[in-house]
Amino acid sequence: MTDTTLLLVGHGSREDSGNQEILDFVGQWRSRQPNWRIEVCFIEFCAPSLHDGLVAAAKGFRRVLVLPLILNAAGHVKMEIPEAIEHARAHASGVEFLYGPHLTACDPILAILKRRLRKAMAGLDMPDPTTTGVVLLGRGSSDRGANGDMAKMARWLQEAGDHELVDLAFTGITYPRLERVVQRQVLVGMTQIVVLPYYLYTGTLMQRIHRQVEHLRAQYPQIRFACGTHFGFEKEIFELLEQRVADLQAGVPDSKLPCDGCSYREIAHDLGHGHSHEHSHAPALIPIAAAATHDHSHEHPHGALA
Repeated sequence: MTDTTLLLVGHGSREDSGNQEILDFVGQWRSRQPNWRIEVCFIEFCAPSLHDGLVAAAKGFRRVLVLPLILNAAGHVKMEIPEAIEHARAHASGVEFLYGPHLTACDPILAILKRRLRKAMAGLDMPDPTTTGVVLLGRGSSDRGANGDMAKMARWLQEAGDHELVDLAFTGITYPRLERVVQRQVLVGMTQIVVLPYYLYTGTLMQRIHRQVEHLRAQYPQIRFACGTHFGFEKEIFELLEQRVADLQAGVPDSKLPCDGCSYREIAHDLGHGHSHEHSHAPALIPIAAAATHDHSHEHPHGALA
């Protein structure tokens, strides 16, 4: 792929260690694929920015494959990245930008969660799934489709094993929160609880999760807790991204970006924008005063996009 740049888009963290882990991930991926040009940018909190990353990725290359290193699709995946791509396209004549899907709720992610759960259970005094509650803990969103993807993963995790209780909790934005879910699991008789963070890399939220679990251990001394860690370096993450690259190169159409339940769709509708299921976005953010007359049809003219 001598004419192609792969641009990973990470979220970015206020915690430098989280950003460094993404850079380390890129280094490992380059080692796996030494013939690929792999670059990285961040949506916020870290340089290079999304805009700068897109511009740099296009210099001297005919094609840029944009790959979100993000688990669930909300505003960043549905609006910010596509809008930045349209803006970059307007400033990089002759360069083809292809947008791949986010990592999504899928069997490879489920395989990671199952492996993490087995490891946590092995460290407990009584590895009995009937008395051990599981809490899948992720970052909440105002987008119900993103929250629904997490609910899907919790359900799949329950169906894949013998645990009678696999619950969902969020660190912010929406509910329930971890403390309330643990309270419910204790009330129904769980004697052990496994907390599985649904995060790719470390950062302020991962640090908060570990503090919360320590507080819960003190609050419920009769309960044995096990807490997992983030999982962005697992082999399935590399393989998912490599499949995204293969699909984009082959022109495989993608339908993994959900519109149903998209709060951004409702906001766009209220402002007078269209929001079709083809998800193409305007070249730049629109002043509110002009929004009511702007056509925001989201048609992707460039093929296999999320």
